[in-house]
Amino acid sequence: MAIDMAQFHQVFFEESFEGLDAMESGLLNLDLGDVNVEDINTIFRAAHSIKGGSGTFGFTAVSDFTHVMETLLDEMRDGRRKITQPAVDVLLGSVDCLRDMLQSIRHGSAIDQTDVAEHKQALDNELINATPASVPAEKHPIKPISEDSVSRVNAFSNVVGWKIAFSPHLHLLKTGNEPVRMFRELATLGEFTSTVDLQGVPDFYDLDPEECHLSWKLEVMGDIPEAEIDEIFDWVEDDCDLAKQPVYSAVSPTADAPSTRQTAAETSTDGGQTVNAELSSNSDELNSNLKDRDSGKKEDTKTATKGSSSIRVDTGKIDTLINMVGELVITQSMLSLLGEHFELNKLDQLKNGLSQLERHTRELQESVMNIRMLPISFVFSRFPRLAHDISSKLGKKIELKLVGENTEVDKTVVELLSDPLVHLVRNSLDHGIEMPEVRLAAGKPETGTVTLEAYHRGGNIVIEVADDGKGLDKDKLRAKAIEKGLIDADAILSDKQTYELIFMPGFSTAEKLTDISGRGVGMDVVRRNIQALGGNIEILSELGKGSTISIHLPLTLAILDGQSIAVGDETYILPLGSIIESLHVKEDRLNRVAGKGETFWLRGQYLPIIRMHEIFNVPSARTTKLTEGLIVVVEGQGLRCGLFVDDLLGQQQVVIKSLEANYRRIEGVSGATILGDGSVALILDIPGLVRLANQ
Repeated sequence: MAIDMAQFHQVFFEESFEGLDAMESGLLNLDLGDVNVEDINTIFRAAHSIKGGSGTFGFTAVSDFTHVMETLLDEMRDGRRKITQPAVDVLLGSVDCLRDMLQSIRHGSAIDQTDVAEHKQALDNELINATPASVPAEKHPIKPISEDSVSRVNAFSNVVGWKIAFSPHLHLLKTGNEPVRMFRELATLGEFTSTVDLQGVPDFYDLDPEECHLSWKLEVMGDIPEAEIDEIFDWVEDDCDLAKQPVYSAVSPTADAPSTRQTAAETSTDGGQTVNAELSSNSDELNSNLKDRDSGKKEDTKTATKGSSSIRVDTGKIDTLINMVGELVITQSMLSLLGEHFELNKLDQLKNGLSQLERHTRELQESVMNIRMLPISFVFSRFPRLAHDISSKLGKKIELKLVGENTEVDKTVVELLSDPLVHLVRNSLDHGIEMPEVRLAAGKPETGTVTLEAYHRGGNIVIEVADDGKGLDKDKLRAKAIEKGLIDADAILSDKQTYELIFMPGFSTAEKLTDISGRGVGMDVVRRNIQALGGNIEILSELGKGSTISIHLPLTLAILDGQSIAVGDETYILPLGSIIESLHVKEDRLNRVAGKGETFWLRGQYLPIIRMHEIFNVPSARTTKLTEGLIVVVEGQGLRCGLFVDDLLGQQQVVIKSLEANYRRIEGVSGATILGDGSVALILDIPGLVRLANQ
């Protein structure tokens, strides 16, 4: 029965994108002055895995392209080639090309062959033109071939076969690879012979049948390209020590000789045997080098999975969930037994059981929600590359600092947060950080710093994008807004309101258009997207010292801690994090402004009052007198106001259901939930309510 390989495609794509992220991160973190061999190994392993997987699934375009990358990386990790910035840039471009190729295959669209050809040519050029590394002799102690031998190699350079030293690692058989199968493949290429080395085999009673203690000297004769040999050993390259030596014929390619090639074994009077003998003498030393080179290469690489339909969960979280389900089953069994023979004298037992059930349900809910939590590093991981590319393009020196990368947030928030953060970081890199000469003239270090930080505050996650650049010029912002007709010339704005002008559609202070920023789009979209996530965005800035943009978001979009309020016969839910306090207001603290609405005095400032029964047209409101109801003081996006309601009903956690997906978007309402009695309650959006009241 044929196996449908398509069922494994999703896993292949997810692991490949993880591998590309690992390659990109590794390339960006390379210290060209002191390259760590293990860093190159990590990058090489990721490329090797993608090449192997794509070959298995028949994605030959990907495997062929990755093979060229792998060749370049292999020469770097062996020390045969210097690692230069141009080479790193070429590899970074190739990572982008591979990502596009995989996306195209994943979605069934055509691969951009022109782009692939350009990047492949760049790789080929780098392979041809790069300067070989000067490797210390102690690192690669292989004896050099004598000049006499080299001349004979040039004279007798027809390769008629290969000698291979193949020494599997102990765990090779456990990976599902079988040496005999590889030998059968070699036998199909030409005349094949093998000699086994039994020296490493332990005594019978110490023998583990799942470990491979054998090694082989192999020889395959024929007109065989080296690539075909490599392909057979491709899957076990990291699980064995392998050395290949070409076998040369004694026929000069320039001589008038028969086309049939003679092997080195058939020659007796020329230098071909001498060359092969000298190459073979280095075999053991080459094996030793390979062992040193490949040591420590068995670790798995953990990277981010962005925008996928699946999620990887730590087994500890699964164990906690299973334990909680077990506790819940025990409590359910106890209540079932109690219900079968219930008597009034067991009422206390029933109450205790229900209390226990409530506690276990809450813990189970928290465990389930914890499964959806991912570290914010899944988003942050893309920005080192962005900073590298933009700083190179603009000629700036910029250091990107990532703080709080392990802060966890809901998977949905992680996926939807990526694009808004890209806009903010690009603006900091382009508009915020000055050119090196400008920074030096201002008494600053020539290298600017952009800090991306995440941390928890209450029930929210706060993400800050801060830079030590030139900051926002309030006068320039105001003048630009007046010029574009966004505000009146006599408008009085606070510092905060002035900074928030950049969120208005069509607003831009860029003096020229670029492909990075300056077209007046982006910041208004950022604010709209953040609000769609139930969050808000704030700006702090100081001219000449830098700016900080803070995003406040709920930890999860599925569960909300809320306060139930009553307005007539209707029940609404207020997000608990938005509530400052609730109070009864006295007449002497009220102030009514004709045509402007109502306000009340609270701790040195007047706050506007929003009558909930008027906003939502609730005729059954118990009272319309402000002194008889309750004022709930709430805050949203830095604005405070008082909501006039009939009563507070209690706090509870509610499951958020999308109103827009099931009905339509309603201003002032962020969603809905189903209460314990089966009725539907609307979840209020505080910033939306303020906008609605102003209208």
